[in-house]
Amino acid sequence: MDNAALERGIGYRFQRPELLQQALTHRSHSTPHNERLEFLGDGVLNCVIADELYRNFSSLKEGDLSRLRAHLVRQESLHLVAQNLHLGDFLQLGEGEIKSGGFNRPSILADTFEALVGAAFLDGGFEGAQQLIRHLLKAQIETLDPKLHGKDAKTQLQELLQGRHMNLPSYSVVATQGAAHSQLFEVECAIDALQIRTTGSGTSRRLAEQEAATLALQKIQP
Repeated sequence: MDNAALERGIGYRFQRPELLQQALTHRSHSTPHNERLEFLGDGVLNCVIADELYRNFSSLKEGDLSRLRAHLVRQESLHLVAQNLHLGDFLQLGEGEIKSGGFNRPSILADTFEALVGAAFLDGGFEGAQQLIRHLLKAQIETLDPKLHGKDAKTQLQELLQGRHMNLPSYSVVATQGAAHSQLFEVECAIDALQIRTTGSGTSRRLAEQEAATLALQKIQP
């Protein structure tokens, strides 16, 4: 896969391509892999998001800002960004992870996104990482509703349907993949009154339910 296409997607061009390649390399494939970059990227991401929220929401208190940041940097949110980038197409995974569907696993995709941030930080400093994050998350930050996004997706969906006097959604596991210690769950969220069915995936049933609820909310409130 041509990494230049990914660079266009993330809005950042690496001066040191080896950093980009390392960010895309899972520990199951080879070394150097992306775990240290993921650690670095997690810290940088939180810092950049905190700065963006501070500037965009001047009247919010610390607790509200913290909740908004948690919403933006949680695994479900980063997974959706990674999916939009088709990040799984660029990953370097070991044979076992390939067979178990690692290209689509939310935890791997979210971790790889953080590794990209870490790589951009080493390549271009704080400004490089900030450029990448702003390019990918600017719209999400600017459209945040402080009254809404302090709550997780399942709670938001439940309250929205209750406000419309509709039955609550039902969640059911439709598939599981992988060994017992590294299972990937697929959960369907069904809202019969609106004829909406969405499927989320995650390393736990809870995470899969949250992703399915997020996708349902997007259908109701595009």
